[in-house]
Amino acid sequence: MRHALISIALLSAVAAAPLAAQDGAVELRVGKLEKEMKAVQRKVFPTGVPVQPEIGPLDTGDAGAAPASTPLNDLSSRVDSLEAQLKLLTGQVETDGNRLKKLEEAFKAYQGTTDARLKTLEPTVPDVTPIAATPAAATPPAAKPVALVPAAVTEAPKPAAAKPKAEAPAATTTKAATPAKTDAKRKALVDAVEIPATGDAAEDAYTYGFRLWTAKLYPEAQVKLKEFSAKYPKHKRASFAQNLLGRAYLDEGKPALASVAFYDNYTKNPKGERASESLYYLGVALTRLKKLPDACKVFDEFKDVYGASAPADLKTRVAKARTEASCSA
Repeated sequence: MRHALISIALLSAVAAAPLAAQDGAVELRVGKLEKEMKAVQRKVFPTGVPVQPEIGPLDTGDAGAAPASTPLNDLSSRVDSLEAQLKLLTGQVETDGNRLKKLEEAFKAYQGTTDARLKTLEPTVPDVTPIAATPAAATPPAAKPVALVPAAVTEAPKPAAAKPKAEAPAATTTKAATPAKTDAKRKALVDAVEIPATGDAAEDAYTYGFRLWTAKLYPEAQVKLKEFSAKYPKHKRASFAQNLLGRAYLDEGKPALASVAFYDNYTKNPKGERASESLYYLGVALTRLKKLPDACKVFDEFKDVYGASAPADLKTRVAKARTEASCSA
């Protein structure tokens, strides 16, 4: 009897050994899958709540009842559930990575398009120095200035009181190498322009520059308008002054210098009250410089940026300038 019991015990141990080894292998597999899933969850949900396993502890029901399945089947179910969740999370990681890659490509394409648009205006600046150095007599005559230049009232400031003519500043500091008789005549013209005295130094400075421009004293107007821009860069008239400076150059027959003034006003203060008008006059100046392709690009820029908000009369002038520059529709 004793030998029979010993034999039964040995047989039980031999039969249970493979089962214990199989359970241990499954446990190792489960542990590895859980670690991998947690690693994926940390990547997918760096700050959120990770996905919880869809399986829970085995409900044994009545403590005295027999279990519904064996421990090995329960472990296999856990492994299947973990593998399914791991596949789902891996798919989400790959999808998010693909979406991020597409977003980066779209941003690079947008950045390239924007840079290309901005560079269309830059090549006009280097041509300024050699042209500006040319004597005024060698500058090509302005083409149809009456049709392109709007009425002076578009730049008119508020009415202001005037000082006596005898108190006018020495505008004759800008003297040309001409005979004394011509200097005296020029001085008389400058002295005839009234100097405003409202108590607002900035407004008076702009108004005086505007009056000099209205009197067609373009060099003197340019000096005053540049002084205003340097002294009051943030003033409400800053956009007006820079635009009027460009018009003074354009009216004097210096489209190269005018293009620089208009370009600066548009790029440095695109929301200024005269930014859209400066963009239009930039195209006009480039047309007079015989840079028709660049002028057409400027008019296209005007349509893209100000086409919906520009006044009707300015849109009409832009359409006419496009025709004169032989731009395509």
